[in-house]
Amino acid sequence: MKKKIIIDCDVGVDDALALILAFHSPELEVEAITGVNGNVPVDKVFINIQKVLTLIQPQQRPIIAKGADQPLRGEPRYSHSVHGEDGLGQAKINQREGEGWWQIFPGRADELITKMARQYPGEITLIAVGPLTNLALGLQKDPQGMRQLKEVVVMGGAVRVPGNVTPYAEFNIYVDPLAAKMVFESGLPITLVPLDVTHQVFLSPRVIEGRVKPLRHPFSQFVIEATGYNSKERHFRAGAQAFHLHDPLAVGAVIDPNLVRQERLPIAVETQEGERYGQTKEYSGNRVSDDRKLDICLGLKSEKFLELFLSRLRP
Repeated sequence: MKKKIIIDCDVGVDDALALILAFHSPELEVEAITGVNGNVPVDKVFINIQKVLTLIQPQQRPIIAKGADQPLRGEPRYSHSVHGEDGLGQAKINQREGEGWWQIFPGRADELITKMARQYPGEITLIAVGPLTNLALGLQKDPQGMRQLKEVVVMGGAVRVPGNVTPYAEFNIYVDPLAAKMVFESGLPITLVPLDVTHQVFLSPRVIEGRVKPLRHPFSQFVIEATGYNSKERHFRAGAQAFHLHDPLAVGAVIDPNLVRQERLPIAVETQEGERYGQTKEYSGNRVSDDRKLDICLGLKSEKFLELFLSRLRP
């Protein structure tokens, strides 16, 4: 039986790869995609959702909605250096005018999430691969609706490893720590997919040359262009020697939970400005209730996931 999912994202190159993996996986049924301010401004995110859906051309058109355009507190922070000004690394996607592979929801993203959770109580898995602002707004405005979700899988945080935007913080949490704190303390059933595991799986020049380029179809070409892979110099955008599959791994953990090894831990989020702003850390208490703990992915069958990802590039 297919798992019904909503993907909340800030598309983003690896978000786009996560969407491709989700739609190409028979285990999943993508009901909706919601956009949030993150890698790029939310207006660009919403355009990118439509671009990626044009590339995928799904048989079942998902509902899409635009969400928060800024964090709950503070100013937006973007990641243009990783994803380019457009968010998709200037990858070319041919869009014919009037072509629609989606249905636009007239309201906000948080309204769509809670509406669908109520429509399918206990059936929807929400995969959040951007800042958690939309989820926090859903909790503020309709907490009972959010509690109808089956589970929430979050790509974010750095628990026992350094961050990727500061020595302590991972980007998705750093952009809106207050939202992350609200979500993590909500009592929702949450699985966290942090840098601890996402740094264990990546595309390398060897993989691109040996496994991706020979496919010669629009999806393989998109991977090459979006990641900024330079075949002559054999590196990715900005000279990187690897492109980590952060967001696709969150989708992979839903497709096959056995890919990851989990520990149930209480996690605190630092919301005070300072060098540790946005940090996700384990904390100890005499009586930490079980519903305040998260399932943290700390181990990964990296080769098995990479094989899964590569096998699903082709539709």
